[in-house]
Amino acid sequence: METLTLEKNKLPQLIKKIQSRYTVLAPTKCDNITLFKPINDYKEINLDFLNSKVSPKSILFCQTETLFKFKQGISAEVKSVDFPNSKNVIFGIRPCDAKSFSIVDFVFKDDFVDPYYMNKRENTVLIGLSCIKPGVNCFCTSMNGGPAFAEDVDILLTDIGDKYYVEIKTSKGNEVVKTSKDLFSKASSSDKNKKQEISEKVEKAITRNMNTKGIVEKLDKIFEDPIWKNISLKCLGCGICTYQCPTCHCFDIQDETTLSDGARVRVWDTCMNPEYTVHASGHNPRPARMNRTRNRVYHKFNYYPKNYNIIACVGCGRCINDCPVNIDIIDIIDQAREVKA
Repeated sequence: METLTLEKNKLPQLIKKIQSRYTVLAPTKCDNITLFKPINDYKEINLDFLNSKVSPKSILFCQTETLFKFKQGISAEVKSVDFPNSKNVIFGIRPCDAKSFSIVDFVFKDDFVDPYYMNKRENTVLIGLSCIKPGVNCFCTSMNGGPAFAEDVDILLTDIGDKYYVEIKTSKGNEVVKTSKDLFSKASSSDKNKKQEISEKVEKAITRNMNTKGIVEKLDKIFEDPIWKNISLKCLGCGICTYQCPTCHCFDIQDETTLSDGARVRVWDTCMNPEYTVHASGHNPRPARMNRTRNRVYHKFNYYPKNYNIIACVGCGRCINDCPVNIDIIDIIDQAREVKA
């Protein structure tokens, strides 16, 4: 679609115009970490970041979300939760995190449509920001993505010096831009070449990669291999790898009640918790940490590709960066590939 440029000094004006029609959520600095939050003023935005600590997945798939409320007793009733009417713009989302939305979409709109997720998804515009410096554990290029990958955003901005190269990818993106056309200029061939040069330079700076060729078939053959016990020996079972992952989507349902009033609430959960798979009978099909460690790997690199023809990983590196015992998903896949089966 259309390509434009936006001078950096005009970005505050663009944000202000967008705010007249949308709620803008952007990367902000909170206690020395970057998180995506609703902003009131452009000055709150922090664009000097590698990636947010918690992925913006939490905007669409909330960490805690009320599904409905109810009253107990003689006057028992169920009250639906009203969906918000506001439209959102997630500004500054990295390409890897935008790609994660396209992966998680399969869970919430494939066989059964989840109205809580889909309402937010359909009313959200993604304005992506290309990476200009990869993290030490970034490997998005191994996951069919890249630092300037634009296929999962509505608009992509790439820093090319004193301005941004702007790629409008969808009708949603075009809707945002058309009310602020006076702020943009048509991109020249020189702008395009500069954008390409910068993107290629950043891509070459990514030093880590994961070879996933044939991994689905390989994992089919080594399910019972001792490798999984060896890998799980270091694991603490804290679940940080899953909570930080932009494609993990495990949740629990809880009823929170007082004497008469209550609410059914959905909260994030993790398959690394021993209680996660406990049946009502008390049986647990994944009783040991080895079972749960293996399941995490198989879910992303075997089960998900079989069901949806895509690996449930975007190469953001959060699980590697934040693991307290330095478990590395790239190393795990490398070890799995080396097993003789």
